[in-house]
Amino acid sequence: MADALAQGADTLVTCGAPQSNHCRLTLAAAVKEGLQCRFVIEERVPDSYRDDASGNHFLFRLLGVEAITVVPAGTDMAAAMQRVSDELRAKGRKAYVIPGGGSNALGGLGYVACAQELQQQCFEQGLHFDSVVVGSGSSGTHGGLLAGFLGNRIDTPIVGVGVSRDPPDQAPLVHAEAQAVCELLGLDLRVPRDAVRCVGGYWQPKYSLPNARMVEAAQLLARSEGIVLDPVYTGKVMAGLIGLARGGELRAGQRVLFVHTGGLPSAFAYQRELLGLQQVAP
Repeated sequence: MADALAQGADTLVTCGAPQSNHCRLTLAAAVKEGLQCRFVIEERVPDSYRDDASGNHFLFRLLGVEAITVVPAGTDMAAAMQRVSDELRAKGRKAYVIPGGGSNALGGLGYVACAQELQQQCFEQGLHFDSVVVGSGSSGTHGGLLAGFLGNRIDTPIVGVGVSRDPPDQAPLVHAEAQAVCELLGLDLRVPRDAVRCVGGYWQPKYSLPNARMVEAAQLLARSEGIVLDPVYTGKVMAGLIGLARGGELRAGQRVLFVHTGGLPSAFAYQRELLGLQQVAP
């Protein structure tokens, strides 16, 4: 936001899926700063976009999104956002384009701050974690947190559970994000390839589509801890944590930190699935 304001922008332009938490938060930030906001929404699952949807889409409308452009799966999102930016420029306005998930070097700084806050809390409370489990999607969270750990010399391994890709495709994105954040910070270090730990197999059948393990994880956390998980990100990430524990990769007695990245509003768009009233993929 500081960069957008410094450049004299009057409108934020960003992108995401129909229930994008990132879009909702970007819009909220725009509202607080007196800016307009426009979205390019990628309909990754055919017919999944509904203008009367609940969840984050309801909040898009409540918060006053200026315009939403819906594009089919596989669209070049950077080009689509640039077209929106060009349209605004033709009207004498100035757009500031934010990539999906806020996942670039500047956006990754948020999770560097998260790493520092975590380190401070652990120091104050005398805590040590054996591993950290986090969602790994557009890579801003995973890559930014990894850069923060490396820069602050936190030796706790980070395990990223994929929400849209398996490790061969996901790990290079995380590595590139972490390296870009380190370079923006002026850190003289190369991110080790083996520091990027990705786990796959929990996001299928497709990004944002519910599966049985996600529903189990969401119900378990809600009914044992009073914690609500969202179906697109944290629900599948917790399913991964549970799977790693059941498989012995996370062992009894270890201290594991689960990074909950929010997303509660999207749960309201998946009510029947989360309550077990509608069949989901295995």
